[in-house]
Amino acid sequence: MKHVGNLTFSPGSRKNVKRIGRGTGSGHGGTSTRGHKGHQSRSNFKRKRSFEGGQMPLNRRLPKHGFKNPFRIEYQCINVARLEELANEGVFVNNTVDFDALFDLGVLSKSNVPLKILGNGDISKALKVSAHKFSESAKSKIESAGGTVTVHE
Repeated sequence: MKHVGNLTFSPGSRKNVKRIGRGTGSGHGGTSTRGHKGHQSRSNFKRKRSFEGGQMPLNRRLPKHGFKNPFRIEYQCINVARLEELANEGVFVNNTVDFDALFDLGVLSKSNVPLKILGNGDISKALKVSAHKFSESAKSKIESAGGTVTVHE
């Protein structure tokens, strides 16, 4: 009968630890499983992350091309035609279009990427549009429809 006093581990669930450097009788003495000489046998050896045994590493084999500008600003773009569709549905309060209103509607996907209004399509409603950037055609179309354009940083 099993009780707390005679509990044991299941057979095969526990293995003996390989004790290295504890004399020749242990089978792991002498070179302590490191082999003879060479930098890997020394203490404090660390292999570089990209090291492939002397073979030319992958990051040096692959061709290098192009340039990625770290200061490039990626914009979320919406066309004037899309603003017209949303205005016809009557989703804008006081005909005011801004980043927060579009984000809440699910039109914009990311909260940390600035908004740019593009001029594809036509607009007939007078909207107060506020965005980070406007194309020239979008600005002229919104203003010709009687709306206002506000650029905010």
